[in-house]
Amino acid sequence: MNATPRVLALLDDVLASAAPDRRGALWQLAEAGRELDANLVRLPAGAEVGEHQEDVLDVLLVVLEGGGLVRVAGGELVVGPRSVLWLPRTSRRALVAGAEGLTYLTVHRRRPGMAIRGPGGPPAHEGGEGPCMLDRVCAECGRLSEDPAPVFCSRCGERFPER
Repeated sequence: MNATPRVLALLDDVLASAAPDRRGALWQLAEAGRELDANLVRLPAGAEVGEHQEDVLDVLLVVLEGGGLVRVAGGELVVGPRSVLWLPRTSRRALVAGAEGLTYLTVHRRRPGMAIRGPGGPPAHEGGEGPCMLDRVCAECGRLSEDPAPVFCSRCGERFPER
């Protein structure tokens, strides 16, 4: 593992280079040996990430552009640029992008993956759940699928990428 601090991304550059209609994860932390996961996510105006709960990890969510609502038990939190939210593990939440869309960064401890090992060898494949369930968020409308391996979005019919 390279333990030397370094700049991994300039988020203004990532956002500027992404097509305006590109949605979903625009950037992910992918360094080998890391103990964190981070994702830069863009939702178009009106898109939602359906209600869900993270049972194991606290998540820090930082709004970079746009705004919207975070639905939580007991109400809604209005968020805009530079809002920083702590989403404690076991809390239920849903996100709704406002009229300008919603672009945010999430950071949390890396979920330990399962490893498939050959006889006496190193891991042949590292698995585990996708960070923040992004692989279950529809790229077209932003809906979170309840199906752990969705093929089509139940809201808009968009086909999910093959895994």
